[in-house]
Amino acid sequence: MRSSILHYAAPLAALACAPAGGTAQEFATESGPVRLVTVASGLDHPWGLAFLPDGRMLVTERPGRLRIVDPSGRVSEPLGGVPEVAARGQGGLLDVALAPDFAGSRMVYLSYAEPGRGIGGRAGTAVARARLGAAGLENVEVVFRQDPKIGGGAHFGSRLVFTPDGYLFITTGERGQRDDAQDLSRHMGKVIRIRPDGSVPPDNPFASRRGAKPEIWSYGHRNIQGAALHPETGRLWTVEHGAMGGDEVNAPQPGRNYGWPVISYGRHYSGGRIGEGTQKEGMEQPIHYWDPSIAPSGMTFYTGERFPAWRGDLFVGSLKFALLSRLELDGERVVSEERLLEGLGDRVRDVRQGPDGYIYLLTDEGNGRILRIEPVR
Repeated sequence: MRSSILHYAAPLAALACAPAGGTAQEFATESGPVRLVTVASGLDHPWGLAFLPDGRMLVTERPGRLRIVDPSGRVSEPLGGVPEVAARGQGGLLDVALAPDFAGSRMVYLSYAEPGRGIGGRAGTAVARARLGAAGLENVEVVFRQDPKIGGGAHFGSRLVFTPDGYLFITTGERGQRDDAQDLSRHMGKVIRIRPDGSVPPDNPFASRRGAKPEIWSYGHRNIQGAALHPETGRLWTVEHGAMGGDEVNAPQPGRNYGWPVISYGRHYSGGRIGEGTQKEGMEQPIHYWDPSIAPSGMTFYTGERFPAWRGDLFVGSLKFALLSRLELDGERVVSEERLLEGLGDRVRDVRQGPDGYIYLLTDEGNGRILRIEPVR
């Protein structure tokens, strides 16, 4: 299913661009004004956020630090035990997720750019799991390594999503090697599905195919930096970066080919045409795409009670335009877009629904913030 570019709602100016007391701004939306509250600041390019059962937050910083932030905004010292990361270009410490049985196991999963051995600056997306102890991470174990590791600092992905039946989805990028997204013998440009211990589910679509990586779920992706489960269907949805235009929302199905770099709704940065056009038999169409690109980041489906008019909507962060895109859905069809928080000025890296029903954002800046969106009553 595909929806073409939508005419989004006319930009709504911020009601008050100057923070009140340095901590809050108000913005207009189609559903009424909202308040944007700074929960914490001073983070160094924060990338991923996961809520602990007690309301505290685990937050990654791309240079390689993992911190705990309590609801009052107090930020911990960096936790020990974090794996070494290749913090260059788009690489570094990326997403964080709790194991489904975290309350008992205390297991935490991290995705990151893992440096290769020897010289040459090679790296690849990896996922490690560890027990969250009193002083940091314990018993760190790598459960997935992108193969092969290559040079360069582009397109690592990567989001982590657990399914209700206990499997782990990992999104990757093609590391700037476009043709690798179509190569089933390489992990680049793929959605990965594994068990929590790193083993391969036998029903993975390529588990028995000779020459294919058995961890692959879907392929033909450029650089997936947002992922979440649809609250009604339970299906994985993703957002990925296009080149100059052609950012996509997809719901990757097992064994399907999502086209990059053979088909795309964008163009090369040089202005040249990408591949063979926008459609080809045997390749999937996106649910939605943006042209021009918004540089999409984290995403979440809203299911809370704080914003009744937004229930069921998909929220996607924008790095390029420093805003939050709200996509209204009719089943699996995008019917409208509203662009929120225009004038924020900070790159939105991650989007999460908190256990309190508010929407939380991470800003990808040297003085990165955790922001909370609240309705103005």
